Amino acid sequence: MIEIIFQSSTDARSFYERLCERLQSFCQSDKSILHFEDQHIVRVSSDTSGIILNTVKEVFVQFIVNQKQDDWFKRILMEHYFYEDEGEQQQILEIIHSILEGSREDLAAFVSGLDIKESLKSAIDELFQNNISFSFDSFVKFRMRPLMNEMAKYVEVSIDEYKMEQEYQIFVHTLRDFLSGRQPKANTIHVLMDEGVHFYDEQFSEIKRGELLRMIDRKLLSNHPVYVDSVTIAPLLSIAPSSIYLYSYDFDQPLVRTIRNIFEERLELSSIEAFYNYQNAHSYADDEKCKRYP
Repeated sequence: MIEIIFQSSTDARSFYERLCERLQSFCQSDKSILHFEDQHIVRVSSDTSGIILNTVKEVFVQFIVNQKQDDWFKRILMEHYFYEDEGEQQQILEIIHSILEGSREDLAAFVSGLDIKESLKSAIDELFQNNISFSFDSFVKFRMRPLMNEMAKYVEVSIDEYKMEQEYQIFVHTLRDFLSGRQPKANTIHVLMDEGVHFYDEQFSEIKRGELLRMIDRKLLSNHPVYVDSVTIAPLLSIAPSSIYLYSYDFDQPLVRTIRNIFEERLELSSIEAFYNYQNAHSYADDEKCKRYP
């Protein structure tokens, strides 16, 4: 017999309902397998094959990961880092989940060697044995202390990332304000990211580095000396073209992302092959014009 005692009737009911779904085929043949008593206690009759026991352990893991884990992350955010705003909590939780799901390799490096789900499975494997009775809340308080330390590390890394993203958004907003107050010095600029960054005018003639440096508004660099890239972003902000055509192999790189966020509706992305096709076509049209009007 397995007996799990909950302090919260809501937790007890949720776990019981999850278990009912998974043990439905067993319960249909034997109604005595699963019981829900006093709104706080879940009892399960184990079997000699171990199938029911393993199912209970799996559901227990899922219950914690899907229902309790975010509550614990929020508790860490509030008690250790004083994040009480629900909006901020949710944004940080989204970063945490992106790490857990493996979509943020850059941040996963800071929690390498930590695996919350595996640690949870190990703790549950140690706990669950035949004919056991335990308190869920005592299990969380005492057995899961090492796991809570791992969770705290995920929270710490995610808070740092959240703060950086907030600073980045402020930075982008400031530059968009700077851009909105400028008159365009060119209708169209072509930016080629191919073995470096190269600027071209509307006629596909390259704008040399020295000329770009002379165009840069010095106030821009003095106000944002650390964040503004003097090779690409500073010239674009200073010229403030009506249209920017950017050509690259990788539109997910940080520099392209920043240009997209600042210039938004002014920007059009295309492939490097397209740039050379446009340039060759423009050069051919100029040659034909010269032949007609020598």
